[in-house]
Amino acid sequence: MKHGKKYVEAAKAIDRTKLYEPEEAMGVVKKAAVAKFDETIEVHIRTGCDGRHAEQQIRGAVVLPHGTGRTVRVLVFAKGAKLDEAQAAGADHVGGEELIPKIQNDGWLDFDVVVATPDMMGVVGRLGKVLGPKGLMPNPKAGTVTMDVTKAIQDIKAGKVEYRLDKANIIHVPVGKASFTEEQLVDNFNALLSAIQKAKPAALKGQYLKSISVAPTMGPGVKVNNTKY
Repeated sequence: MKHGKKYVEAAKAIDRTKLYEPEEAMGVVKKAAVAKFDETIEVHIRTGCDGRHAEQQIRGAVVLPHGTGRTVRVLVFAKGAKLDEAQAAGADHVGGEELIPKIQNDGWLDFDVVVATPDMMGVVGRLGKVLGPKGLMPNPKAGTVTMDVTKAIQDIKAGKVEYRLDKANIIHVPVGKASFTEEQLVDNFNALLSAIQKAKPAALKGQYLKSISVAPTMGPGVKVNNTKY
């Protein structure tokens, strides 16, 4: 893969053989974010888990202390009083069964997170083929299947992020923007790592967190010292 001039220049400032402490890593990664837009800073964690085994799956969510720096659009599936509650709590879209054809047939996807009350999961389940591959399916472990729609919406708007293993057993999570201070990025990073450490599967034998790196959207990655994790 051929990289552009900016990427190559940014990569020169990174010591590929070095494992950076989180504080230093965030300083380096901020300098590597040279795109014309406010790049997202992502953490990539390679785990020793085998996601093919249910007992080694990792999935959860954590509210980052400084948020993600992006505006998140929330769709809530509910009925009755819960519809009004979701609206009052700041949901961007609320509805029920009438939204199914809009999503299924019209390809409407103007939302980033889907929350559903448990009594609506039978309806939402029909959207599995559309929402599932995009990682938008509500899930109790992520706190997006709940009767407390107010708390769910507030947490998401405040900077709640979901973490889960991909097919290569790697976790990818945004921890802020390049415009954040190093301290804000480190705080968010530590909150994420703390949550992931607590999510360690009891069935796992061997090393849990094999490697950690942080990278801006368009820039090179920086390896983080993971010995204390």
